[in-house]
Amino acid sequence: MKKTDNKAGFYKADAKILPKCLSGLEHISRFWDKKHGIFSAKILPGEYYVSMHGELISTVLGSCISACIRDVKMGIGGMNHFMLPIGCEDLHAGKEHLTDATRYGNFAMEILINEILKAGGRKKNMEVKIFGGGRVLSGMKKIDIGSKNINFIDDYVREENLNVICEDVGDIYPRKVLFYADTGKVRVKKLRNMHNDTVKKREEKYRESIDDKPVQGDIELF
Repeated sequence: MKKTDNKAGFYKADAKILPKCLSGLEHISRFWDKKHGIFSAKILPGEYYVSMHGELISTVLGSCISACIRDVKMGIGGMNHFMLPIGCEDLHAGKEHLTDATRYGNFAMEILINEILKAGGRKKNMEVKIFGGGRVLSGMKKIDIGSKNINFIDDYVREENLNVICEDVGDIYPRKVLFYADTGKVRVKKLRNMHNDTVKKREEKYRESIDDKPVQGDIELF
C-alpha cells in the first residue's frame, strides 16, 4: 500500500489493471478483490464467465444451479448461473414441456463449455463441480424449483459423460460460491442467517423473465 500526498492522508493500493476478458463477456462485473488479493468476476442469474487468467468467479445461489467447469491441463475455467423455466414444473406433463426445459438447460451448460473450448480447452480434460438448488423459492406454487434444477444437471452431466468431482446441492439455504478458475478450488458458504430476501427477489425476477422468453436455440459442441 502506498500513502497518497493528499491532505486527508488516505491510503490507496497501486493501480490494478484488469486482465483482458473473452469477447462477449465485457458486461460482467469485475474488480480487484482486496480481501482475497485477486481479480474477481461476479455473475448474476442468467450470466456466465470464463477466465484464462486465474481470476476468482463468484455468485450467490438460491434455487439456481452453478456449474464450475475447468480444463485441468490448461487452467481455463468458468462458471454459469441458471434456472430452468417454470414450464418444467411437471416433467411428466408432456413431451413439449420436457423438451423446452431441457433445451434451456442445455443452452446454459453448452454455452459455458463452448467458451472454454474456444479458449483452448478440451472436453476430455474438463472437471465439473456443481452447486445450488436450494429450496428458497419452494413457497411459490408449492413447486420445489431447486429439485427440478438438480434433476436436470444430474441428467445432463451423466448424458454428456462429464467428470463431476464434487457437488453441494439441495437443502434450504442460499449459497455463496467462490471459484478459482485456474486451480479449480471452490469455497462455499451457506447463508444460514440472511437478514433480507435479496436472493429470493433476484431469483423471482429472473424466473419471471425466463418464463416469458423464447427458448434459446441449441449450440453444437466442437
